[in-house]
Amino acid sequence: MELKMKKIDWIFLLFCLLTGIVAEESFFRNQIGISYFVFIAIFYILFFWRFRSFSFSHQRLGYLVLIAIWLLAASYYLYDTTVFYGLNILVIPVLVIFHLALITSPKKIEWSNLLFFYYIWNHLVGGIRYSVQFINHISKLFIRSNNEKHLDVWKKILIGILISVPFLFIILNLLIEADTQFERLISTLPHLISFRAEYFIRLVIILIYTFGFFGFMQVLLQNKNPIVPKKGSIKPIGMDGIITLTVLLLINLVYILFIAVQFKYFFSGTLEDGFTYAEYARRGFFELLFVTLINLSISIAVITLTKTVYGPLKKAICLAMTVLILSSGVLLVSAIMRISMYEDAYGFTFSRVLAHSFMIFLMVILAYTLVKIWLERVSLFHFYFIASLIYYVGINTTNLDKIVVDKNMARFETTGKIDIHYLNSMSATGILGLMELYEKNPDVPGLKDRLKKSKAERGSMNRNSWQSHNLERDKVFEKLEKLDI
Repeated sequence: MELKMKKIDWIFLLFCLLTGIVAEESFFRNQIGISYFVFIAIFYILFFWRFRSFSFSHQRLGYLVLIAIWLLAASYYLYDTTVFYGLNILVIPVLVIFHLALITSPKKIEWSNLLFFYYIWNHLVGGIRYSVQFINHISKLFIRSNNEKHLDVWKKILIGILISVPFLFIILNLLIEADTQFERLISTLPHLISFRAEYFIRLVIILIYTFGFFGFMQVLLQNKNPIVPKKGSIKPIGMDGIITLTVLLLINLVYILFIAVQFKYFFSGTLEDGFTYAEYARRGFFELLFVTLINLSISIAVITLTKTVYGPLKKAICLAMTVLILSSGVLLVSAIMRISMYEDAYGFTFSRVLAHSFMIFLMVILAYTLVKIWLERVSLFHFYFIASLIYYVGINTTNLDKIVVDKNMARFETTGKIDIHYLNSMSATGILGLMELYEKNPDVPGLKDRLKKSKAERGSMNRNSWQSHNLERDKVFEKLEKLDI
């Protein structure tokens, strides 16, 4: 297939090259900070310029995803959360690809259909194929512009280089042994070679970004063969109603007996024989959370696979599923109480606060699933996707590290206990909390020495890079410089 490149396509390729340079500067130079936000801004300027005359679809969801992308990119500048720093490097590109495919797809394509993800994959592969075809096209033009004599000369030069390599190896070693000055000169060559290698690697990264942007957007712009599911082409998978009801009744019976017999164990907070306080809280939490996730998976499977069941049997299944969801809610409440007990005893960490927020999110999911049991018209996937997106962006923008620090400071005021080593290791926010603690209580054991080490470590870090600018880290640098220890 012969590519037809117009003037606008060449201009777009040049802009993709400039965006590729920005991407390499943003992600491969120093620690990511404001650079991610800068890159996203330039990338979307490029996208909307290229698609300026395009009629977008699915715009309501598109705006939601776009806002999520911008907020997640901004979090690299606003906060310094280690977990999300690594996770968002993957999440943001996935959301960007989903967003571009979503708003450029035909209106008749349902984004909640599993075939939409095949549609995205098809365009990603198509973008790679387009870039390969373009490179082949350029190479053919280059070969045509050079006559056979020039090619023959280059072949002979390459053969001469290969023949001279063993002779050069022997001669260089003899000359190095003969003269120390020459040896010093030759010893500097590896540094020059590594210097050049760095530029070569940078060029490769830039070209990968350039042709990645170029190929994917060109394919989206053409959008000639969208994948649209045909009615009746896919037969739904179903489950037998009687078998499903039997399974649900047996599971519910176990949960009812379990809750009835061990209600005191769930909610009284009293220790059982053979368990320490930590084992009681932690063991119970993970067991109950895992069981809740299993129940939610069972509920989703039953809702999805029993669409062909009707009449009294359908109502019986709905009642059994309602009991399952309510039992899951009881287990989830118990898990929340367990993690709260563990936090009161041993303090607050990022993972514990994150678990708290996740269980609240699960409560919302369970409530909606309960509604879905009785109202079949509502869509599970629509709600799950949007709720998950809002939840993930929410925990990124609420600065969980600050919540952890505040909770530990409040616990210190009441109990006098605090883990300064954990706060120091978590992020810049933790160090800010330790400095505030030092201003109020400088006699906390080990706090002064810990801040001295932090001041020395931060003082040796490079702050001149524009890519690494981060609001929390900048505050730490400024306060550590002013801190009198």
